[in-house]
Amino acid sequence: MSEKTCWFLTGSQGLYGPETLAQVEQQSRAVVEALNDAGTLPVPVEWKPVLTDSAAIHAIIMAANADPDCIGLIAWMHTFSPAKMWITGLDALKTPFLHLHTQANVSLPWAEIDMDFMNLNQAAHGDREFGFITARLGVPRTIVAGHVSDPTTQARIAGWQRAARGVAAVRSLRLARFGDNMRNVAVTEGDKVEAELRFGVSVNTYGVNDLVERVDAVTEAEVDDLIAQYQDAYEIAPELLPGADRHESLRYGAKIEGGLRAFLTEGGFGAFTTNFEDLGGLRQLPGLACQRLMADGYGFGGEGDWKTSVMLHTVKAIGAGAPGGTSFMEDYTYHLGPGRPKILGAHMLEVCPSIAAAKPRVEIHPLGIGNREDPVRLVFDAAPGPATVLGICDLGDRFRLVLNEVDVVRPDEPLPKLPVARAVWEPRPDLATSAESWISAGGPHHTVLSTAVDTDQLADFANLLGVELLIIDGGTNRREFADRIRWNQAYYRLARGL
Repeated sequence: MSEKTCWFLTGSQGLYGPETLAQVEQQSRAVVEALNDAGTLPVPVEWKPVLTDSAAIHAIIMAANADPDCIGLIAWMHTFSPAKMWITGLDALKTPFLHLHTQANVSLPWAEIDMDFMNLNQAAHGDREFGFITARLGVPRTIVAGHVSDPTTQARIAGWQRAARGVAAVRSLRLARFGDNMRNVAVTEGDKVEAELRFGVSVNTYGVNDLVERVDAVTEAEVDDLIAQYQDAYEIAPELLPGADRHESLRYGAKIEGGLRAFLTEGGFGAFTTNFEDLGGLRQLPGLACQRLMADGYGFGGEGDWKTSVMLHTVKAIGAGAPGGTSFMEDYTYHLGPGRPKILGAHMLEVCPSIAAAKPRVEIHPLGIGNREDPVRLVFDAAPGPATVLGICDLGDRFRLVLNEVDVVRPDEPLPKLPVARAVWEPRPDLATSAESWISAGGPHHTVLSTAVDTDQLADFANLLGVELLIIDGGTNRREFADRIRWNQAYYRLARGL
């Protein structure tokens, strides 16, 4: 993603003559420079020549569609750009789109305004004309109004860029499923063909023993290198240290990581799944390996949950470079009192250390499922702070995203007997309303928890792909939320057509 850019399109027309167009170009370049110089955008903005006719507009949009390094278009109607000239181009648009409603100056030079100034600085006029045609054509877009020197404007553009980066990530994603999903589980099923049509992700299954071959091929020298990395990055339980009784278990965990990395790298995969019911010749359920791969940006889903794995990779792409982290997660159990009710989330082994509050500790403990050797894993508590919990489900006729705004908190007491990484959070507006709303929406038990990505960014992402998103936040009311589900059901059925 480091080589990606957003293109900046400026709309005008030839009515006011070449001198005015020269000023338009100068001021348009200044807007782009201001955005890039602010240092707040995750993706650089690339200026493109001022657009004044239909052919040029269509050509630049088609070029953006075809350029894998262009993750989004930002459009500004500096002067009055008659919107009919944008129809052909916008009708062909496949690239994430932001309509920036701004102007060159912050304040009006009241004593000096003349008609030349009015003709040049009429984005208030031109952007409304442009807004009509994007609404008329039903173009998915984010609209941001404000001067580019305003930190709020910059932050909103940055959030949209992150969402566009997520779209680019999921559209190019290849996911490897090692075995099938857990037997008799409904929510981890899904339509892979529809997923490729809607998101662009390619999901395919591989035999677990294809992975075992890579694991067995990892050399002792490669294992030594990984053990050295573990010693630098984590605390290690004494029994797992070199020379200790259970060090061989850590070495086999490292072999799993080495084999997984080789398989994913060779195949160009950005996400994967495992299933404790289908481990083939693996001696351990992958734990530490999955955690470390997640920390490097890979998507992961337990029990063959490829949809959550897709979302994890995507949300990690959205949040890359931002403070906080993003992890695979599962709602496990509740604290209903005393005090404010809370959710304890974890998984068997696989929680990403990017959300850890302190240095994780490598430990080994028995696992009651999988019928394999005791697996190694990282154990830690999640860092406190505001977060989002995102789930995806396949309703048969569409995918639905469900989001809950939460606050990750420290556990009320230590958890000395819980040998897995975990997060404790207080859902908004409260546990009862959150749980009832989530369940009524059909939200899954596997989720993506992120302290790096906020609701606005995920709402932009859903809008860009035309995917339903239901939001549970501090203002959620049970009855209104139930009505929203019904209204959405009608809307999305109608929107699909016959």
